[in-house]
Amino acid sequence: MVMDMGYMFLFLIGFGLAVTGGVTTIAYMNFLPAGVSWVEYFIFIKGRIECYFLPIGLLIMTLVIYRFPNKP
Repeated sequence: MVMDMGYMFLFLIGFGLAVTGGVTTIAYMNFLPAGVSWVEYFIFIKGRIECYFLPIGLLIMTLVIYRFPNKP
């Protein structure tokens, strides 16, 4: 039971990071109509730490899902 709560906690941490990173990445897409090219956009988000939360969160969620103990 305690391990299940740990997996749940890690999954929620990963989910929160993924949501934060995804929303931030989408919010920065508002620069595109202002005349920023796609290359400049990707260079910009490469330098923003909050945009790395999306892949980190997805990685944590994937690891937790595949490591979660299966119960019969």
